[in-house]
Amino acid sequence: MNPVLTTSGAEKMRKPIPIMLLLSVVIITAHLTATRGLVAGIAVIVLPLVAVYVGALFVNPRIGIITVLIFNFFVLGIGRYIPMTWGLLMDGMMVLMYLALFFKAFKVKVPWNRASSQLTLLVSIWFGYAVLQIVNPEAVSVAAWFYAMRGLALYQWLFIPLVFILFNRPNDLRIFFIIWGILSFLATLKGMQQLIFGVDPYEQAWLDAGGDVTHVLFGKLRIFSFYSDAGQFGASQGHTGVVFGILALFAKDRKFQIFCAIVALAGLWGMMISGTRGAIAVPAMGGIMFILVRKHMPSIVLGIIAGISVFVFFKYTTIGNNNDQIRRMRTAFDPNDASLEMRRINQAKLKGYLATRPLGGGIGSTGNWGKRFSPNTFLANTATDSWFVAVWADTGIVGLYLHLFILFFVLVTGAYNVMYKIRDDWLKGQITALVCGMAGIMLASYGNGVFGQFPTCILMYTGMVFMFIAPKLDKQILKEKGLLEETVIK
Repeated sequence: MNPVLTTSGAEKMRKPIPIMLLLSVVIITAHLTATRGLVAGIAVIVLPLVAVYVGALFVNPRIGIITVLIFNFFVLGIGRYIPMTWGLLMDGMMVLMYLALFFKAFKVKVPWNRASSQLTLLVSIWFGYAVLQIVNPEAVSVAAWFYAMRGLALYQWLFIPLVFILFNRPNDLRIFFIIWGILSFLATLKGMQQLIFGVDPYEQAWLDAGGDVTHVLFGKLRIFSFYSDAGQFGASQGHTGVVFGILALFAKDRKFQIFCAIVALAGLWGMMISGTRGAIAVPAMGGIMFILVRKHMPSIVLGIIAGISVFVFFKYTTIGNNNDQIRRMRTAFDPNDASLEMRRINQAKLKGYLATRPLGGGIGSTGNWGKRFSPNTFLANTATDSWFVAVWADTGIVGLYLHLFILFFVLVTGAYNVMYKIRDDWLKGQITALVCGMAGIMLASYGNGVFGQFPTCILMYTGMVFMFIAPKLDKQILKEKGLLEETVIK
């Protein structure tokens, strides 16, 4: 093509049709902004970008996994700025990925068999149990079931097979950690901004609308960053501190090691400033799990010493009591704490109520969904204050036992792979970090409802997949290094 005869973009814009189209978009955007608000105006501008994105997603469905991993950090906090049910976008994103794979299957063979795993079977059983809860005779609201079931069972049922199929290479694990690390670091920076400079007008409006009841205690702000609440922020940052602290110990790439160390410190600092006492369970249990899976005596000794030191610091000293964050964390070690006593009272009430209801009161009967859809019921007005207590109240003792069995099966499988199957040191370190992080979140979920919330749930589900495919990744890595045959001979 002769470059002299080529028509430039600027030349095309001088023609009537492009000018009319551009003016139409400007006029429509201005009109919608004036009559329907800023969101409507922005929607007109964003719509073409969404169309391009969806097209790219259908060409390469992996883009959807990356998008979910990034967006899940902001999905709840963004509602403070643009009121909307953003969580439904996560549902839509996962459904779009399945549609993309379905249409892709007409041209190329989609490796659906990669999702054939014990993990997929277990989450399918859990999702099936959640679906059956629709006919629970104690359930009051189908709408509450729909909204609550998503975080409880739907997301893992949709997302885990997608990770098996689309995001299953050693380099994908590295990408996962980089996304996690960068966004967690930004979350701590945002938390520091709230701590030092205060909240912005939109966050203040959220506090004024009722958020201050749980986030301003004794005149001090509990930091929530751009997450849903301080409890989620604290537990998630503690999770980050554990995972990236362990990665820093194993990493051989100096730059990545420094990156992990910085993220780990930022995560632990974010946990401290959140004012969430229960979040300390994440590094505590993560450390215990690390000692167990390492099978290394010096690590065991150092871990025990560190654990005892932390316990003594919080339980038997008053060092740092002039710091609000340390003082609040210290109350987690007080067995006579008023908040802990109230939780015991509520759990005793629930035990009596659920004694004759083995299937629970129905998904969505407790917490915010219960208050919204069935505000006058016993469960809606009894605080659960715990992920596992909420599962117990919603799905009964049957559901709680099933849920715990699945979680411990996943945890034990990951630990077994670390201890006996994975031979590559770096992969062993990465899976060890995920296993220890999961153990910490499981313990913290007894004190707070963190397990099924963003971003923790998506991080956990992705980590679970890598725990299960780790032996295959190990063989792939050893083969690439030319060590597989030698290892087998030995």
